[in-house]
This record gives sequence, structure tokens and C-alpha cells, in this order.
Amino acid sequence: MLAVALVCTGCATTNPRSPSTLPAPPTPPALPALVRDIDAVLSQPALQHGYWGVLVKSLDKDDETLYAMNARKLMVPASNMKIVTLAVAAEKLGWDYRYETTVFAGGSIDAGALHGDLVVVGTGDPSLVSADGMADRVFAEWADHLKERGIRTIAGRIIGDDNGFEEDTLGFGWSWDDLPDDYAAGVGALQFNEDAVRVTVAAGPAAGDSAAISITPKGSGLIVVNAVATGAPGSAASINTRRLPGTMRLELRGSIPLGGASATLAASVDNPTLFFVGALRHALIANGIDVRGPAVDIDEVWDAPRPTSPPLVSYRSAPLSALAVRLMKASQNQYAETLLKTVSEGVDVRSAAAGRLAAQTVLEGWGVPASELILRDGSGLSRYDFVTPGALVAILAHVDRDARLREPFETSLPIAGSDGTLANRMKGTPAEGNARAKTGSMTGVRALSGYVTTADGERLVFSIVANNFETAADVVTAAADAIVVSLARFRR
Repeated sequence: MLAVALVCTGCATTNPRSPSTLPAPPTPPALPALVRDIDAVLSQPALQHGYWGVLVKSLDKDDETLYAMNARKLMVPASNMKIVTLAVAAEKLGWDYRYETTVFAGGSIDAGALHGDLVVVGTGDPSLVSADGMADRVFAEWADHLKERGIRTIAGRIIGDDNGFEEDTLGFGWSWDDLPDDYAAGVGALQFNEDAVRVTVAAGPAAGDSAAISITPKGSGLIVVNAVATGAPGSAASINTRRLPGTMRLELRGSIPLGGASATLAASVDNPTLFFVGALRHALIANGIDVRGPAVDIDEVWDAPRPTSPPLVSYRSAPLSALAVRLMKASQNQYAETLLKTVSEGVDVRSAAAGRLAAQTVLEGWGVPASELILRDGSGLSRYDFVTPGALVAILAHVDRDARLREPFETSLPIAGSDGTLANRMKGTPAEGNARAKTGSMTGVRALSGYVTTADGERLVFSIVANNFETAADVVTAAADAIVVSLARFRR
């Protein structure tokens, strides 16, 4: 038997090209160490009841997989869905895409007056906000343009034409109890201040008195039901909001301590179009134009004039490359929902359903299997969204390889320890200022997907998604961060 073995060994050495006899390449010693490091993070007792999906690949070494766990399992992504939405929008629209809002005269202009309505037509611009006086400046410029056209009085109404978007403003499957909050505001073809208001609650003059409520900016149409009481000095503030879909009635309940600081809440509006034209009407009057009629949604009138002449005002938003920064670094849901509808170009009325079909076509062209992505909304607020870590990594890797898409996309991502939703994470580690990634968070969901460079300069792409955990969310977040730090420390 020994002789036979020696003979066979000799025969094997005479044919070095035979695949069956080639020695296996040695495993780089660093890879098992990296795997052990990540396994150690995920094997913590506090994480055992949750479900994890992780995939790490090299962008510099032919998509080599460095780590994988449940990489092909569908998981709820939360705001990691914005990676999908922005990538598709960049492909379909281009980074130079701008939204346009136009203002038309719905009647004749004579003797300083518009004898008819002023009609505002939107295409979905989500970026006109009251912060830093932006909307005040824009609307003041619009007023100046109207004056230059000889309009100092508008005899009719301010009509908001939102027919470029579908009537449904909310995302598919959004939870009803999220709807009073700003992150669950609906979207439309006309949007102002991200479709949300700031509600300030201040204590009354004595314990037991009703709290004082104020709302900015004006014109939201919300009807506030104030059931917030002034509590004893030093007591805890506790304020809850409630607003059912399709209603203007915003209920505030709870208490705020006497002598304590005021509380500030952000609440969604019910009708984005009405909010927009209400703010515009107020601004025109403030800038010296006498508006005789009310602000109305075009769906509320039967006699809305059709624009037949060139616009009096044409306003364009910042390009998509700039809007993407707000979308990703602040994880702004309304931008994502707007983009999902916008990518359905070529249809008369842009809708989320048409946007989903457009996204599916793009992603199939990129080689992302349809079975690894169930897209229901653009922001990830829906719990009907599902995606695999493998699909997220494939999308991120495709964007990185495409010179048209790469730079603005990666610039929009939060930077660890520096800005956006990662501003306070991974500070003082090799990931600080290095990792760029999109966060995602809902009850029972944490996600982090993006790019990081290793200690020896190798670029990696990763996706880390946790679902169904009962432990404290900050423990799960810390585990995801520890994985990214391990990647940043990695050396071959």
C-alpha cells in the first residue's frame, strides 16, 4: 500500500496542470481573524434573540466576500431603503435634475390687477422650507415678479395645482399612529416646509392651567385640540399627539411642568397642497400684494382655469445632487417618497406604483435579483419593505463602479463621527472620518450600509441589518458600529 501511494504521488507530480492536484491557495491569516472578530460581536448574549444579516465585500479585489451571514435573507431595512431610492433616482433622472414650480395667471391683467385666479403648478419640489428664511426670500422674489408684470391685486383665489402627482400622499403600509409626526408627512406635487409644522407647547401661569400652544409657519390648516395641562414644578414633561388620516384635527395631550422650558414638537399637515398655497397667499400679502380670494386646492374647485399663457414665475429647485445630501444625511423621508414618484417619468400622473416599476427595471438591469427586494415605499418607513444585505451591497457596489453615479452618491452619505445621522458614532476609532454609510432605525430594526477603507487602504462595501431584537437599541447600534470599526482596522 505504501508503494502504491508513493507511485500515485509520483504520478501526480508529473501533471502539475491537473485541477485535482493543484494545492489550495493558502488562506490569508488576517481573514479568519476578521471573521472571529465579527462573530464575537454578533455572539454577545444580549443579541441572541435578534436576527442579523451581514455582508462585507472588497471593492478592490474582484468583489471578494470577507464576511457573510444571512446575506440572502429578506429583512426590514428601515431607512436603508433610501439607498435603493436614491440610486434609482440618480440613474433615471441624473444628478442635474431639478424640480420646477410655475405660477400662471388665470385671467386678464389690467390696471394693476389680476382679474382671476393665480394658479401654482407643482412637480414635487420637496425643498422649499421656512428654515433660514429660505421660503420668505423665494416668495418675496415671486411677489416682485408679479409686480413687474403689473399685478398688485389678485381678485381671485390662489389655486394649488397638484395634479402632476397621484392624490394618495401617504406611503404604502404606513402605521396610522406615526401619521401625526413630521417623519410621516405625506407628499404631493406642491410641498412646503417638508409638509410639517413646529408646535411649541409652553406652561400656563399656574399648575392645572391649560398649556399655551403656538404653531409655525402659519397656514397649515391644522385645528389644534389642546388637552395639555400645566404640571407641578419639577414634574416630567409628557406630550402625545394624535391625528387620524384625512383630518385636520391635531390632538395634544399630556402635561408640561410649571416654570420648565417649553417643548417643541414637529407635526405633519394633512394637505400638502393647501399648506403650500396658504403659505404663498400669506407671503404675497406680506409683500404688498392684495389677495382677495382664499387659498385652495385645485381638487376643491370645479372652475379652475387652465394655464394658456407663459408662466408669470418659474422657479427651479437645487439639483438632485444637492437634494441628496438632505435626503441621506438627515434621513429625510419626504424627499425619498417624492423621488420614488418622480422616477415614474413618462406617465401623465406620477405615482408610487409607477415608481416601483421603474425602480424594478433599473435594478434588474444592474443584476439585482427581483427576489431580493420588495419595495413598497421610498423611505423605508413601511414595514412591508424587505431587502437582503446582498441586494444593498450589490447596489452600493454598482454605484461605486459607475463614474456617473459615484461621487454625488457617496458625498451624500453620513460620515462616521462627523455629520448627519453618524455624527456621534464611532468617534475616536479608525472609522471616524472614514466610514460613509446610511443608517436605518425603527422599533426592532437597525441597519447600517455603506463604505469603509481598511487600515491598508482597501475599499470595502458592507451591509449590516438587525431585525426582531428585544434588547436596547443602543446595544444593537453599538454592535453594528463595532463591526465597521473592525473593518476599518483590518489589514491583509
